[in-house]
Amino acid sequence: MRSQIKLGRVFGIQIGLHYSWFVIALLIVFSLFSELRSAHARWNPALCLTMAVATAILFFVSLLLHELSHAVMATRRGLPVREITLFALGGISQIEGEAPDANTEFRIAAAGPATSVLIGLICHGLARLAAAPGLAPLAEMLSWLGYINLALAGFNLLPGYPLDGGRILRSILWKKTGDMERATRMVAKIGQGVAGGMIGVGIVEYFGGAGLGGLWIAFIGWFLLQAARESYFQADLKRALEAVRVGDLMTHECALVSGGLSVQDLVDEEVLKTGRHCFLVAENGGVAGIVTLREIKHVARGQWPFTALRDIMLPREKLSMVTPSTSISSALELMVRNDLNQLPVISDGHLDGVVSRGDILGYLQTRAAIEA
Repeated sequence: MRSQIKLGRVFGIQIGLHYSWFVIALLIVFSLFSELRSAHARWNPALCLTMAVATAILFFVSLLLHELSHAVMATRRGLPVREITLFALGGISQIEGEAPDANTEFRIAAAGPATSVLIGLICHGLARLAAAPGLAPLAEMLSWLGYINLALAGFNLLPGYPLDGGRILRSILWKKTGDMERATRMVAKIGQGVAGGMIGVGIVEYFGGAGLGGLWIAFIGWFLLQAARESYFQADLKRALEAVRVGDLMTHECALVSGGLSVQDLVDEEVLKTGRHCFLVAENGGVAGIVTLREIKHVARGQWPFTALRDIMLPREKLSMVTPSTSISSALELMVRNDLNQLPVISDGHLDGVVSRGDILGYLQTRAAIEA
């Protein structure tokens, strides 16, 4: 899940919002406004609305602190974090790579709920200090923030992967079995069970009169079910690719084109006629860079006849490259991390070929057909 709105950087980590986050923000504002109006009829409507909006903003801050705690712990354990994306059901920290051991996994996973519990307790403590007649609105807001942060911690501690509780359970099973993939598959199955239970409870609650609240529980359960299934698939995928090397799947015949060739000529003579999506650009007798459909799409169509490939290519020094001995799982992770479809394969300083997502997909489809 990628962020559509970039908010800036904290500790060098890009912070972003997915559009779905506004769903929960509006839900908090409207539900809290209605609750305050019902419980405190004498309060000015503008005051209630201001409190609801302020609470939504502070909840955003507490949610961000929850995810930052994961990110800070991961960074301290040698795992860089590229971005944090907040969405309707929480947040996702894009951590580069897997935890090297079970203890690291446990520390990273536990940091988030621990932070939410701490925030919840602090808010409740401040609410008690603000329990004076003139500070009643502030006390109400702090109390609500305290409850929602404790609820956030409790929800995240459910033993369903990929929730924090599922990751904590995975670290325990990983340490016990010594096999991370096996532990992942086990907690993904448990996560599917937890998600199925939430869907069932939500449906029962809805028909029992809970209305939107029941549907919301069922929706969260459905989301977790999809995430757990995806986690199980990823574990199987990693197992299937762990013994395969880049050299086994790479394409040796790479199209070499001149740096002076125009984008229009490349599209007309190569892309449309051959179906190739990736081209090596030759300059001064050597490979200077690479051009893919991604670079072509960044050029206005009217400029294609007047734009040379050397002007849009991704220079060789900026390329993410792999060797024939690199595992396919590592190559795929590099593609996903940098949003690439192809990777040049270098051996002893020479270009041996290109490996693409299409090559990997073709291998998986063939494997699946054989095993079916």
